Amino acid sequence: MRIRKKAAAVALSLAALSTLSGCTSLFGGLFGARNPHECMTRVMYFESNRSSPDGMLAVGTVVMNRVGSHHFPSDVCSVVGQKNQFASGVLTRKMTEPRSLQLASQMAQRVLRGERHPGVQDAMYFHTAGLSFPYRNMHYVLVAGGNAFYARR
Repeated sequence: MRIRKKAAAVALSLAALSTLSGCTSLFGGLFGARNPHECMTRVMYFESNRSSPDGMLAVGTVVMNRVGSHHFPSDVCSVVGQKNQFASGVLTRKMTEPRSLQLASQMAQRVLRGERHPGVQDAMYFHTAGLSFPYRNMHYVLVAGGNAFYARR
């Protein structure tokens, strides 16, 4: 009986703490649970030119295009966490630039509320701008935030 009460108290305490501002990242790091806003913020922070709202919006649009596709996982964190799809450590590395983090957080909120970059269209891929590949099935639609966005045809 004592063990159950203690376990219930610990669970209640953790639930209460996780609602405090700023604790999502702490608990995400400890327990692996993340929310869509944090995952979207992280992918925008690490994948775009950290000062480009346009680039962040484009990256977020690609993530949401993937969420809506049957070829990818159906939630933001699973898409962002897919192996070899985004920057290494995107869900675990420290975000150290406060201004860029604030901008990424704001842009993540906008994307999660439904805003999309019109230039991205149905693209689900991007790579660093300036790189070139010999593939003929890459239809480029936009360059933003240091990335070239494309759809496979």
